[in-house]
Amino acid sequence: MRFVYLIAFIELICAVYGYKILVVFPMPAFSHFRLGSTLADGLAEAGHDVTLVSPFEDKKVPGNGSLRSVVLSLIRELKNDNNFNIFDIAKSGVFLETLFMSYIGNDATNRTLEDPALQRLLHSNEKFDVVIIEQFINDELKALAWHFDAPLIMFSTMGATAWLNSISGNPSPPSYIPDTFVEYGSSMTLWQRTKNSLVKLSHDLTRYFIVYPAQDEMVKRHFPGCPSVETLSYNVSLFFVNSHESFAQSVPLVPNMINIGGYHVQPPKKLPVDLQKILDGAKDGVIFFSMGSNIIPSQMKSETKQALIDVLGGLKETVLWKWDEDDLLGKTDNIVIRKWFPQMDVLAHPNVKLFITHGGLLSTTETIYHGVPILALPVFGDQRLNAAKAVDAGFGVFLHFQDLTKDLFSSALNEALKNPKYLENARRRSVFLHDRPMKPMDLAVYWTEFVARFRGAPHLRVAAVDMPWYKYFLVDVMAMLMMMCLVVMTLLYLIVRKVCCRRTNNLKLKKN
Repeated sequence: MRFVYLIAFIELICAVYGYKILVVFPMPAFSHFRLGSTLADGLAEAGHDVTLVSPFEDKKVPGNGSLRSVVLSLIRELKNDNNFNIFDIAKSGVFLETLFMSYIGNDATNRTLEDPALQRLLHSNEKFDVVIIEQFINDELKALAWHFDAPLIMFSTMGATAWLNSISGNPSPPSYIPDTFVEYGSSMTLWQRTKNSLVKLSHDLTRYFIVYPAQDEMVKRHFPGCPSVETLSYNVSLFFVNSHESFAQSVPLVPNMINIGGYHVQPPKKLPVDLQKILDGAKDGVIFFSMGSNIIPSQMKSETKQALIDVLGGLKETVLWKWDEDDLLGKTDNIVIRKWFPQMDVLAHPNVKLFITHGGLLSTTETIYHGVPILALPVFGDQRLNAAKAVDAGFGVFLHFQDLTKDLFSSALNEALKNPKYLENARRRSVFLHDRPMKPMDLAVYWTEFVARFRGAPHLRVAAVDMPWYKYFLVDVMAMLMMMCLVVMTLLYLIVRKVCCRRTNNLKLKKN
């Protein structure tokens, strides 16, 4: 009873003063920052003292708690220093993509920890009640929770990935759960299941033989005395998963994996006057075309760009095209280009008939939120998987960006625009996303406070986390059964041989 009173007293104090929460989203991509900043904003609005570590500054002023930005400067140059062209990287294939992402993850982690702003935080005397870190091939950052002696929550920007499943004990059989980097639905052929299994294996091998050794070296350099990366990985209290069954495949989730997908979507705001006029005046409807915040569309091949212009320019609909340059040579009057559109607010407009997208997870979530069907042109990473899921769920058409020709694009566009099933399924999925027992942000706030309140959540941890692989996959059991079968078969063989030999000897004696 005293314990109950103590917990109630602690809860009362925390309700008044709030918890100190460290949120770390280090990837230099604005889509990742949006997820991190929205989570930090929600926790601050709930009355907590939040510190956000990110390459970008969160300028929002919360009404209840407090929000401070620790801006990482070194990592923002990651793209420029490596001179990435995602269209070229996408040609390398899924196995080389895995190696590429491992390289990027190691480089980004090192830059994050060597950043002067984070170093100042590490050498301060600050304490935190809970640490939330984006999981993106940056396992060394889990040492931040060890350094601040706080329970750890990991955040997956791409759902229940192989990285999260391996450290949480979450079952993910490759027979029906496609890997993040493949383009298959849940019903796979024999060849697809074989490739999916090999891709999953390559992730495991890359993690243990490339990522973990490199990040262990960083741990030794930055956090002397800290446990290994593998040990840190298995001490996570909770996993936030940016997914939901309305726009993603239904998959198993262990008790400490919490689906909060859709929490970043905000109610639509008023559009700029000129954009509102364009959308309102589009009597034949609007097609919105955006390749996200990480892809630079002007880097695409000239013949691909021309095919897009030829097809989109021949439509009666108005096309809003997010383009990174001031001009688009050859565009027609129905095409409106801008370097930035308020995507969520545009998708909310009733005249938008179709969203042509690269298939990023945030874009997929937002289009389902507003019930708009998609034509997915995936390029890299999880975009192909998201596109395949859209086809499975019936709210989208899938065309590889690398395979895009004028005829293929025109055919896919006509299918997405003229077949009513895509709009019907998009609206149906939108209902599923909205009709939830609890708002996803409220869910994130509740579980963050829960972990802070109880200094972790070990009771949610499944036993699989502590099992070696040969026990988890029953290799020892199968070996024992095989040995027993072998012993039984050997004994039967010896008995039969002995009986047969005795009968043979008896027959010989009778003949003699």
